Amino acid sequence: MTSEFAALQAIGWPLAAGETWPAGAPDWQQAWRDLMAAHPQSRPARVVEQHRSGYVVADGPDQTFPVESLPEWQRPSGFRKGTVTIEQRPGVGDWLLVESRKAVALLPRHSTIKRAAAGEHYQQQLIAANVDTVFVVCGLDADFNPRRIERYLLLVRGGGVEPVVVLTKADQTQDVSDALAALVELAAQEVAVRAVNAKDAQSILTLAPWLQPGRTAVLVGSSGAGKSTLTNTLLGVERMKTSAVRESDSRGRHTTTYRALIPLPSGACLIDTPGMRELKPTGEEDVAENFSDVEALAEQCKFRDCRHEREPGCVVRAAIEAGKLDPQRFANYLKLRDEVAGAAGRLANRRAQKADEKVQGKAPNKYGKR
Repeated sequence: MTSEFAALQAIGWPLAAGETWPAGAPDWQQAWRDLMAAHPQSRPARVVEQHRSGYVVADGPDQTFPVESLPEWQRPSGFRKGTVTIEQRPGVGDWLLVESRKAVALLPRHSTIKRAAAGEHYQQQLIAANVDTVFVVCGLDADFNPRRIERYLLLVRGGGVEPVVVLTKADQTQDVSDALAALVELAAQEVAVRAVNAKDAQSILTLAPWLQPGRTAVLVGSSGAGKSTLTNTLLGVERMKTSAVRESDSRGRHTTTYRALIPLPSGACLIDTPGMRELKPTGEEDVAENFSDVEALAEQCKFRDCRHEREPGCVVRAAIEAGKLDPQRFANYLKLRDEVAGAAGRLANRRAQKADEKVQGKAPNKYGKR
C-alpha cells in the first residue's frame, strides 16, 4: 500500500501512505473519503488526457491506461446542447475511482479553471481541475499584452487557484524592465511575475517554489507564448512538439492539440494546454479582486454612482490625469466588468431554466398514468 500511495503522490494525490483527513476537513476531502468507502474495491486514478472517444488515466507517473466512462459522462448522438455539464463530466486533472478499468465515480474538485464556451448558448468549458497554480504564460515579443494578462487573471482567480505570470523569451529582448513596469499593479495584488528564458533550465529555476512534490500547475496562454518549450525544459526532454512563431505578429500554430497532465522530475505535475484565442468570462468572476486599485479609487469618488467620466470630484479621472492610473487598464476594467455582468445574467437565466425543467420533470401528469 505504501508503494501505491507513493505512485499516486507522484501524480498529485494529496495524502501520503497512512495519512487520513482530519476532523473538520474541507468538504471535498470528506466527500472523497465517503466515496472511497462506498467503493471499497476501487482505486484512485487521475485523468491525464481527455479525447472525444474517452479518457486516459494514470495511477502512477509511468502507468497510464484508457478507461470506460460512465454513461452520464457520454454525449450520445443527437444530444441536446448543454445536457452534459462540466460538473458532471471529468476533465484533465480530475480524480476518478476505477474498477476493472471502468470509471465508477468522479471525486469532487477542490479547484477548477474554466471559461465560457464559444457559441450562442451559455456553456462552461473546463480547462483543468484540481490544480494549485496557474502559470499565465506570455512572450516578451509581440505576444506581450498586459490587457490579455488581466483577462487571464480574471478567469484564473475565480477558480480558487494561485496565479503566476511567466514572461518567456526574456533572452530575446532588452525591454524586460519595461514589461515588468507595465505589470506593476499586479504586485499590489500579490500576483508573482517572473521573466524567464524558457529554453534555459537554470533560468526557470525561479518557478521551483510552485513546482514542489505533490503540487499541480497548469500552463495557459496564447499559441506561440512558449508553453510547450517551457514544458520540455522542465521535463529535461523534448516531449512536446514546438514550432516557430510568425515574425509579423509572434503568433504560433497550435502545436499542442489537447490537454495533457505530465509528471515532472521535481515530483510536481504540469498540465499543458492548447493556445486559447477566446477568453470569455463565465459570470462567476470577481472583478473587484482583480482590479482592487481601481475599486479603491472609485470608493473615494464624490458620488456613489459615479461613472468616472466627467463628474465633479471623480477621483478615478484625477488619478488617470495625474498619471497614477493607466487609462488602458481602467478601460479594460470597464470592459471586463460589463462582460462579467452580462455573463452572470446569462448564467442566472440558465440556472433558472434548468431548475424549471427539473420541477416540470417531477410534476405529476394531471391526466394520470397511461
